[in-house]
Amino acid sequence: MMMMLMMVMMMMMMVMVMMMRLRMMLMTMMMITTTTTTTRTMTMMMMMIMMMMMLVMMMRRRMNMVMMMMMMMMMMMMMMMMMMMMMMMMMMMMMMMMNMMNMMMMMMNMNMNMMMMIMMMMMMMIMMILLLLLMMMIRMKSSY
Repeated sequence: MMMMLMMVMMMMMMVMVMMMRLRMMLMTMMMITTTTTTTRTMTMMMMMIMMMMMLVMMMRRRMNMVMMMMMMMMMMMMMMMMMMMMMMMMMMMMMMMMNMMNMMMMMMNMNMNMMMMIMMMMMMMIMMILLLLLMMMIRMKSSY
């Protein structure tokens, strides 16, 4: 029992250190992202996931199977939540885009294929941004 407590304490300490490290990066990320609640929660989730990953990496040597399993479960849950968030955000974006489409069509009375072109462009932009974020995450992970 005492051993377990010690382990938990150690983990907490490590988490604190990592929080300090991560907070800098995450602050920049926060600045990049818009300051809505959803994005904020998402950044928090990312932070959590990263920390879990790091903990797993660090503790792999001195960790029993149960702890590993627990960590993995936590990570999975976090991932799921993040996915849900992403989905929601995407939905909202899509809705907004549709509205914008209609508005623009009303305004400029342009034909549909032009509209599709614009839509594609927007999509590409979003994809690019997401990719960039992903790359950033990977880089962060590899730096540890």
